[in-house]
Amino acid sequence: MEGMGLSILIYLVGLFILYIVIETAVRRGINSSIIGRYMEEKNDNREDKESFLDDDLDKD
Repeated sequence: MEGMGLSILIYLVGLFILYIVIETAVRRGINSSIIGRYMEEKNDNREDKESFLDDDLDKD
């Protein structure tokens, strides 16, 4: 039984690593594509843009 539990754990860790690799590859691929850059410019999705969440009531 211990061998089966270890096999399942190794399988799950492998799936998690595969998920991270695929997600990173897709995200970088979309961001570096021509359409991705066009959509970013069109929607103005820059990181320096302020959010309404930045304006806290504590700053009064």
